[in-house]
Amino acid sequence: MAELRLHRVVKRFGHVEVIHGIDLEIEHGQFVVFVGPSGCGKSTLLRMVAGLEEVSDGEIFIDSEMVNEVDAAKRGLAMVFQSYALYPHMTVRKNLSFGLETMRAPKALIAERVGEAARILQIEPLLDRRPAQLSGGQRQRVAIGRAIVREPKIFLFDEPLSNLDAELRVQMRVEIAKLHQRIDATMIYVTHDQVEAMTMADIIVVLRLGRVEQVGTPLALYNEPANLFVAGFIGSPKMNFLEASVVGRRAGGVDVRLNDGTLLVLPRDPGGARDGDRLTLGIRPEHLVISDEDGGDGQHPRVRVSVNLTEPLGGESFVYGSLQSGEAITIKQPGQVFIRSGAAIAVSIDPALCHLFDGEGRALGATARAAA
Repeated sequence: MAELRLHRVVKRFGHVEVIHGIDLEIEHGQFVVFVGPSGCGKSTLLRMVAGLEEVSDGEIFIDSEMVNEVDAAKRGLAMVFQSYALYPHMTVRKNLSFGLETMRAPKALIAERVGEAARILQIEPLLDRRPAQLSGGQRQRVAIGRAIVREPKIFLFDEPLSNLDAELRVQMRVEIAKLHQRIDATMIYVTHDQVEAMTMADIIVVLRLGRVEQVGTPLALYNEPANLFVAGFIGSPKMNFLEASVVGRRAGGVDVRLNDGTLLVLPRDPGGARDGDRLTLGIRPEHLVISDEDGGDGQHPRVRVSVNLTEPLGGESFVYGSLQSGEAITIKQPGQVFIRSGAAIAVSIDPALCHLFDGEGRALGATARAAA
């Protein structure tokens, strides 16, 4: 078993507090991703777990043992860094075995673990090469293999794919996910790339300015963002945010009006919103539909959009435009869409797929969606 618990963990550099009392529990076998923009504290938090940074306040427990004062080498963890950090003068085999050799492990055990790691990562033909003879993806496999041979309680990954090109990132993303399934290990993975977080994680921890904004499964964060920050960070392209005001209430629902005059009848109670309240309405680009007609059918109102730019990507297209209120809006459509700049189009909105946020940026109301 390998469980991790953080209790009110704080990190200060001098008088500057960068991690603000984080509480978190990670169960055995989970693949947990720390995600957030640069400077949010995700790597610092990971290094505190690893023992590479001291804990200013709070406690870190691994399998019920507090490890604040335990040396990094004795915590039973293995870390894979952004840089491969391979020994250039050693072969792949030697890079994999070196850590076990320094621990004076038996030769038979070293050979067994190196062979197993090489088999899992499909680097057996590379064992006698040196790092300079490997591609970037192969070097990253070796770096991961060096962690595997130690059979750690928890694997820690600090933006391990940042140095790879786009194609290799996708390939290695799949390889790491498959590795997690094979060895059933607890893994904590740091990235600023929300696509990596969505595709790899069992649980995502969204961080901002040293605080946890939301913890949940990828789809829970996508469907039920707790606030404006999470709603804008999770999803690509990011969620559209439009100013709106409450103009009426009904049983189990609320009527809101956009700045361009469009009326939306949302079939849910936003919980505490009153007539006249100014809110933010969120709608994801993939939940908008380009229509042939203006006005709408009452249930799916349509807004007028002036197109600024179209990006056809082959299998999907992004249309960037502006509402009559001047607010920017992005529409994501399947297939190949070609719309000239300056064209006026009608876009249909499904009120059931809209999100509402109060003046403090907090999500309002129950937002279960059939399109999950």
